[in-house]
Amino acid sequence: MRPRLPLILGFAVIAAVSGIHAQITSNPIPAPVEKRGLTIEIVDLVRLPDSRPMLKPDQDVNPAGWARLSFVRDLPDGRRFANDSRGLLYRLDGKNQPSVYMSIVPIFPHAIYNRLESGFIGFDFHPEFAKNGLFYTVHGERAQGNPATPNFIPPGYTAKDVTHHNVITEWKANNPAANTFEGTRRELLRVAHTVMNLTHPFGYVGFNPTAKPGSEDYGLLYTSGSDLGFSNGGGPNANNPAQTQRLDSVITAILRIDPRSPSVTKGTKGLGDYTVPPANKFASDNDPKTLGEIYAYGFRNAHRLSWDLTDGTMFANDIGMNHIEEVNIVRNGGNYGWMKREGYWENGMIRSGGALNQLYELPADVLSGKTKDEFIYPVAIYDHSEGQAISGGFAYHGRIAALRGKFVFGDIQRGRLFASDLAAMKKADDGIPQTVAPVEEIQLYTKGAGGNRVYVTLRDLVERTNGASVTRADLHISQSRDGELFITSRQDGVIRMLVPDSGTSTAAR
Repeated sequence: MRPRLPLILGFAVIAAVSGIHAQITSNPIPAPVEKRGLTIEIVDLVRLPDSRPMLKPDQDVNPAGWARLSFVRDLPDGRRFANDSRGLLYRLDGKNQPSVYMSIVPIFPHAIYNRLESGFIGFDFHPEFAKNGLFYTVHGERAQGNPATPNFIPPGYTAKDVTHHNVITEWKANNPAANTFEGTRRELLRVAHTVMNLTHPFGYVGFNPTAKPGSEDYGLLYTSGSDLGFSNGGGPNANNPAQTQRLDSVITAILRIDPRSPSVTKGTKGLGDYTVPPANKFASDNDPKTLGEIYAYGFRNAHRLSWDLTDGTMFANDIGMNHIEEVNIVRNGGNYGWMKREGYWENGMIRSGGALNQLYELPADVLSGKTKDEFIYPVAIYDHSEGQAISGGFAYHGRIAALRGKFVFGDIQRGRLFASDLAAMKKADDGIPQTVAPVEEIQLYTKGAGGNRVYVTLRDLVERTNGASVTRADLHISQSRDGELFITSRQDGVIRMLVPDSGTSTAAR
């Protein structure tokens, strides 16, 4: 077990004081995540319609939740959209009132909705949507009875092993200004799962909002990176480290693709109907087995990506196995370790007779950075004594003075909201595994009838809205076009926003 030393140069240095390669049996980070004075007001914007009647109970997630709200996205022209993973994409008007823009339910009859990440999982709009009408979605389907053929099946498996499909689709609106979608679609990529459950599918598709026209990254689409359930997806094919740490596979990889068809670009074709960007490092490694669409790899479930709007730093929040939740700074060509690493420990699965729920100390010379290995390590972490699954997060430079210069994230399960100092995180990206930025908890509050502060948690707010207790808060975070933060829950379907104290601020939008 490793105690924390005092904070040094704005970030925590965690020293290895136990024996080399000693197994960590509990509480890998003894110091708790504490509240240090960050108190932020949260306000309700809108509650999406109750979508529970759309599905029979055996087809839905348990607990089902009022509306399974996952992302809120703003267009540059001010329009706002949100998705309910039961199959609906909503447009929110100037008063945040929702109306259905599109439903995927009748379009994808094989869609599956009964997993935490399933159904209509995520979406984003092309930066030139107002002109070209293009946007992108990711959804999950069952393989049984599905006539579609995957573009990718994990190495060593065949079509008879496939259990689910993960599908990325391009949509083209006939009229980008219309309030409802009419248009066409084109399938970009269909990836097969071979574990029992739809576990860790692509949970994200999106564009770098800091990329400018003419820059290398402009118009390129990113996916989240995950192990497709080869850790804990169930069935005989799970718990399989041989499917990770390889470049001939999309497993654990964040992909970066040019969504245009190679028939248009005349460039290199990827696994699906898209073009491989030549700027991807693995597109030019001269190994014919390497997939050039891989941008970085070695993630268990990096289900949310974001960029610092001031300098373009890319972040990936990676849900850990039994012990460690991570925030990573992502670099082109980087290897982030899974299943060999979890946080800055060795995962026991790669050892003879080892298991996924085991952690082992790294050698002291590796932990201190004196000896380099092939991995990039996280810049902020917390363990499962503090939470169970990291949410997305964003570098904040908005109207709330106390949060400026912080990276704001949270825990999906418990609903706690966290912050780390951005400068400390970037300084921790130094090649030394043991340096990570400190994490503190944010205290939320609402305003009472008399204007007094009422201190709350997200779980309090969700339970108050639902009128019943919940087993999970289902916290997610999205960002507005001007950098403010939406806090949402799949349990109550409410979009909330962090705001400056309402005694001195204008109304939230």
